[in-house]
Amino acid sequence: MVPPLVIRTHAAGGDFGHLRAEFALPESFGPDVLAEAEAAVVDPLESAGEREDATGLPFVTIDPPGAKDLDQAVLIERADGGGFRVHYAIADLAAFIPPGGALDKEARRRGQTLYLPDGNVPLHPPVLSEGAASLLPGETRPAVLWTIDVDANGEPTATKVRRALVRSTEQFDYETVQASIDAGDPHPSVAALPELGRLRRELAIRRGAVELQLPEQEISGDPDGGWALIQRPRNDVDAWNAEISLLTGMAAAKIMIDAKIGVLRTLPQPDPEAVEWLGRSAQALNIEWPEGKSVSEFLAALDPGQPASMALFADTTRLLRGAGYTAFDGELPELTTHAGIGGAYAHVTAPIRRLVDRFATEICLAVSAGREVPEWVRAALSEVPEQMSASDTLAAKVERATIDQVEVWVMAEHIGGEFSAIVLRAEETKAEILVEDPPVMSKCTGEKLPEGERIRVRLTAVDVDKRKLSFERA
Repeated sequence: MVPPLVIRTHAAGGDFGHLRAEFALPESFGPDVLAEAEAAVVDPLESAGEREDATGLPFVTIDPPGAKDLDQAVLIERADGGGFRVHYAIADLAAFIPPGGALDKEARRRGQTLYLPDGNVPLHPPVLSEGAASLLPGETRPAVLWTIDVDANGEPTATKVRRALVRSTEQFDYETVQASIDAGDPHPSVAALPELGRLRRELAIRRGAVELQLPEQEISGDPDGGWALIQRPRNDVDAWNAEISLLTGMAAAKIMIDAKIGVLRTLPQPDPEAVEWLGRSAQALNIEWPEGKSVSEFLAALDPGQPASMALFADTTRLLRGAGYTAFDGELPELTTHAGIGGAYAHVTAPIRRLVDRFATEICLAVSAGREVPEWVRAALSEVPEQMSASDTLAAKVERATIDQVEVWVMAEHIGGEFSAIVLRAEETKAEILVEDPPVMSKCTGEKLPEGERIRVRLTAVDVDKRKLSFERA
């Protein structure tokens, strides 16, 4: 496995308070919200009600190192005939949030958890998100338990969803699980993850799912008091674990579509002209697109580490525009699918961190039990899509501003320096580039900026206040 690329800034004491102020991010929760959250923290055994006791199932969680807001716990069993049984426990936030109360109103206002290097802006108070609702190891927790039977080809054959009590046995991170699988000694609860994950990836490609394998920039704390900028390659466990979440989200979408009530994550199919344009981009980058191969098949076969592939993945973002949330009640909408996933899909696996999951989950529970969907859920369907879209926009802006800020802190010490960079997009005398070390994405000016090739660039200026870097071709 390729180790993450890290560059550290020595801007000790640099914080993100100015970004929080710029985007008017809430600093805390109001006393009424905190009081309601504290009152909601009860012994799950005392409030179990009709919950199924699933505490004997050896669930494990897989999250980034140090995470406390644990939404999902997984157990994958092999079944007769070469199939699988997936048990997926999801934190049950509705067990703690009275409809229409202070917690509910504040969650609708926030929409989702925002992640900044110096601390989260959580969707729910930490007493819930990092405590009573989180699927922490060794703790009995209320959960929504999905059990999905999958055949030997990776196709789901049956789905069951209900409320339960669960107890996670271990908390893992992605790299730890990857290392154990590579060593041939995985935890029994995820020993079948590689096989099922590969099957689901193959099905995703056949469905037409599009995955952009662009490098991801991350920020972590530096032991010296500054911040580390990291380019972390996505490992197999990341992809396989995501497939379990997608499997569950697609099962949820089917339940809601069959019942003609729900809220889906949707994305329209790209225009034929956009696909033709991508073909021309591939040709310009000297990447062969075999005849008869779909966009999904073509992209999946590319080596994401090659400069030309990175440039094409950057271009492919134009095919994935128009994502949104589509709610319906009584009549199916015109668009029910997500082009990037290759099918119908809904968010149900991250209710601690995302508002819409709580409402979609309640619909699935009601439909599966043959009950009427609660009126408070029905009433929210007209509002949740707009609330989520607004929070998605804010989250994207905060994430970009945060990375830009660390980039300028890092690069402020290197004005006049030369770097190797990959040209991702170019237009006349301007280009979007990926500097390889440190891992920085920025703009560059100059003559002859060839897409998909490595060039040398020079850092000419750094504007810390505007979070802007200036490069020119060396």
